[in-house]
Amino acid sequence: MGYDRPLPQRDPVTQPYWDSLKAHAMQLQRSKSTGAWVYYPRLLMPGDPEDELEWAPVSGTGTVYALAIPHVHPHPGFRALAPYVVALVELEEGARILSTLIGVEPTPDAVKIGMPVELVYDDVTDDITLPRFQPRSA
Repeated sequence: MGYDRPLPQRDPVTQPYWDSLKAHAMQLQRSKSTGAWVYYPRLLMPGDPEDELEWAPVSGTGTVYALAIPHVHPHPGFRALAPYVVALVELEEGARILSTLIGVEPTPDAVKIGMPVELVYDDVTDDITLPRFQPRSA
């Protein structure tokens, strides 16, 4: 059975991000002048459109900054997964990425704010790889 959930739409601005995930080497944008990391991919630096953005690799490690555990979802593909963990992950570099947390029970006892996590690449189709996170191994 194929992947039955919505897939991201790529465009010229986001293509380097999707290419980095496909290569299993995540890159995000950062300010050339300050080094501040930016996520989601965009054409201009927030707050300073004169600043240039560059693509650079990130560690893929971070901590859970916020989370939700949906138990129902209107889309059939997600409904079959419920309950699952949606996590806002703060990477060590400072960027925050919204993703899903895998490899852990979707309960408030098992998932905590501040929990160390690491990036996992999920090749959902031949063309699309999605970033997921799992608890960091000790």
